[in-house]
Amino acid sequence: MTEHVVLRRAVLIAGAALLGAYLSVAALTQTPLNPVKLRYYDEINALTEPYLSQNWMLFAPDPLSDDRGILARAKCANGRATGFYDVSRPYVATVQHDRFFPPRINRLVSGTITQMDSPDPVLARLRNKEVEKKKRPVPLLPYEKTSRKEAETFLARYSLSQLPKVCDGSPSAVQVRMYVHELPSWSRRKDSSARGTTRFEDLNWRNTEDLG
Repeated sequence: MTEHVVLRRAVLIAGAALLGAYLSVAALTQTPLNPVKLRYYDEINALTEPYLSQNWMLFAPDPLSDDRGILARAKCANGRATGFYDVSRPYVATVQHDRFFPPRINRLVSGTITQMDSPDPVLARLRNKEVEKKKRPVPLLPYEKTSRKEAETFLARYSLSQLPKVCDGSPSAVQVRMYVHELPSWSRRKDSSARGTTRFEDLNWRNTEDLG
């Protein structure tokens, strides 16, 4: 057996082992919530979702039921806080004017907001039952905290890159405001007086140095 054949077999065996390990981890992510999944969430997430959570919420937000976006403001080196700027609307306008080759970055923003606004359905039902029983609801689990922190970091980085020049120099911090405008129901689509409701959440200020 030549050295070339031995090397080739070793590479194939190593590749098959790595592929098998990755597929096993990927399969574990699709299982229901369980102790193993909670125990090794950070390691699994670092391998399968290195940048942000990738699920159906990222690619399939429902545009007919609500309008989601983010505003952002900056804090300058002298401590002055600017007003809020809509940093997601420009990309929405671009998509509406270019249906053939629209930019995809707005999907990342709306998908991340959906991810933060839509908790695990099993945990949501459990927490709702605890509230109905006037008990203390289940606190956020480690994987929920990690997922939310990653989503907040992504939105802060995106906002920092989209803000106009509002400071003399680089901003020292950035704050994101998420909003969800729930549209009137489909049955009231012809009612000109129908109005939706808007919810918003201000995230914590993030130092620009920590965002990289």
